[in-house]
Amino acid sequence: MKKWGFLLLVCLGLTFVNVDSFFEPKVKIQNDDQLENDNEDGRTSEHSQKEIAEEQIYQGNLLLVNNKYPVHPESIKSDVINLSEQSERTRGYGLLNSEIFLSEDVAREFSEMIDAAETEGVRNFSITSGFRGFEEQSVLYQEMGSDYALPAGYSEHNLGLSLDVGSTQMKMADAPEGKWIEENAWKYGFILRYPKDKTDVTGIQYEPWHIRYVGLPHSAIMKEKKFALEEYLDYLKEEKQISVNMNGEKYTITYYPIPQSRTINVPDDSYYEISGNNMDGVFVTVFE
Repeated sequence: MKKWGFLLLVCLGLTFVNVDSFFEPKVKIQNDDQLENDNEDGRTSEHSQKEIAEEQIYQGNLLLVNNKYPVHPESIKSDVINLSEQSERTRGYGLLNSEIFLSEDVAREFSEMIDAAETEGVRNFSITSGFRGFEEQSVLYQEMGSDYALPAGYSEHNLGLSLDVGSTQMKMADAPEGKWIEENAWKYGFILRYPKDKTDVTGIQYEPWHIRYVGLPHSAIMKEKKFALEEYLDYLKEEKQISVNMNGEKYTITYYPIPQSRTINVPDDSYYEISGNNMDGVFVTVFE
């Protein structure tokens, strides 16, 4: 019995180690030159050509929005919903009022993240703001000024991808909810958009409550390399193509400048996502 008990403990220990390792942002990245060397054996996957319209630059989860790059009409998520009318979406967190809107896809990912936080005993979350129309943003800007708000059309809240998350107990900067978000949001595709040590990059003061959805593997890479969104997009443009191995999954991210390149390569047998950067090109992320 002692022998079997010991083996059981070993197996359980290995299980726990594997579970914990899944939640570490262990990201192995190869750049374009390394990818060429790896492909010298002649192995290639089947790809098709896809035409990209210029409007694609302004659509997707990786759009950069700031005082230089405004929101375009086609940038706004088409699946924005009123969360107060979606009780199944708001289980586990509160809403500041009945006029909190958000992309339905993003709300789904946020709910998954909140469920995970609750299993760790962190459960006093509340959404204080989500998607804002241009008119609402304009009123907010007039009331709060440029130190605390951005003009209409220049705020991430005009996309449907960003939300302000608070704690019902205390200020987010001091709350367990704030600390949990900062450490764990990347696992669910979210980033802390305006970190404390990146104000010189983002141009925005530290906002521990403002999170932005970019999706995996992008949030994991940004966490691993300690990038703000501005830095990450510059990095992808400079590298042109990277391959990412993360927790047994492989992704390839390729940058295509538009309008120089209107045709992109997409795989025939793998899922992929296309996102513009709201500046001059698109990124194709292949989930292999």
